[in-house]
Amino acid sequence: MTKADLIDAVAAGADISKVAAGKAIETFTGTIAKSLKKGKKVTLVGFGTFSVSKRKARKGRNPQTGETIKIAAAKLPKYFSLLATFQSSRIITYK
Repeated sequence: MTKADLIDAVAAGADISKVAAGKAIETFTGTIAKSLKKGKKVTLVGFGTFSVSKRKARKGRNPQTGETIKIAAAKLPKYFSLLATFQSSRIITYK
């Protein structure tokens, strides 16, 4: 599903214009992004959790030259779905 498809679905489901649905989705994603930039975790019950994951600096290798390079530390957005975890745990059967 693309962003345009999501806007169409929200507009149809909420019986609002596509412009209003687009604005709502932009506000939603922007608010999550601002919270993550501040280092806060965003939890939406029944949907999942957005958080910031820290990756340490490390050494890598340039695949073209084989030269060793330094890869800087980074902060990355992370999404965790409790529903997906629950569904995958249902597959496991205990004897």
